[in-house]
Amino acid sequence: MNNLQTTAKPLILDPSLLGRPVHRLPQFAAQLREDMIAQLRQPAVRRYWGNVSVQGAVFARLDGTEERQRWQHYAAGDGMLGFALERKVLLSVLNYRYGRGKDSEASVDEAAVRVTATEERLAVVLGQQMVGVVAQRIAANLPGGDPAASQEVVPAKGGYPPKGTWIVTVDVRLGETEGKVWFTLDKKLMSDVLRGVAPERDTGKKASKQSGPLAQRMQVALNGRLVSKEVTLGALFDLRVGDVIPVSLHRADVMLEDSRLFTAAVTEHKGKLCLTSFEDVE
Repeated sequence: MNNLQTTAKPLILDPSLLGRPVHRLPQFAAQLREDMIAQLRQPAVRRYWGNVSVQGAVFARLDGTEERQRWQHYAAGDGMLGFALERKVLLSVLNYRYGRGKDSEASVDEAAVRVTATEERLAVVLGQQMVGVVAQRIAANLPGGDPAASQEVVPAKGGYPPKGTWIVTVDVRLGETEGKVWFTLDKKLMSDVLRGVAPERDTGKKASKQSGPLAQRMQVALNGRLVSKEVTLGALFDLRVGDVIPVSLHRADVMLEDSRLFTAAVTEHKGKLCLTSFEDVE
């Protein structure tokens, strides 16, 4: 008997992802799942999808070994979104949409059903319904984005997604049919996704709040010692309320805690004593 030993395929380090919050992509996938669930509850959308349920969503990259699908492409702002779904899912939606009675949610043998123009038109409608959800989630996550924002998506021309393209796989279930829906994101949209899930310290939000010259942002407390006079203990005990202590006012010492940094002249301005003419202490 021969023992076949296999080793796990080593992970290849992608320099373009260094320092990017790729580990936070599941957060976006979870948000997208909730958005799709909410979208599928809308009456206008439910008329097509029926009782479909969204099981989960995950990010991955195409490795070139996937089965070929019929892809639709949509322009979303400056980026490009791709959409595809398994044909068995499409046929199940088709059956539900056109009311095949009790069999509308039964599992479909896609090999026994020829492709029709109605099927192709329905795929386009479903794609337009779903890619808008992805584009809206990307826009809402960006710094300053509005959760109610909508990013218009329009059909566009595109080829088959190349190897290395980021793809979101969504598992769905309709009756007895379980299948997948896919979304591809080009580099521009993927950059927006990563920017949207980056922690606040990485997006520069805190830095923007502290913008301005260093001299304005650095705050220190300076104490001005206007005068000092040495008196004996006996003279101190002899003082009474109303007594005047004769002093001569010279330049004041400017202190930072216990450190003497400057000397300054004392002047009166609108009823307040102010320090001016600062000089460094040598």
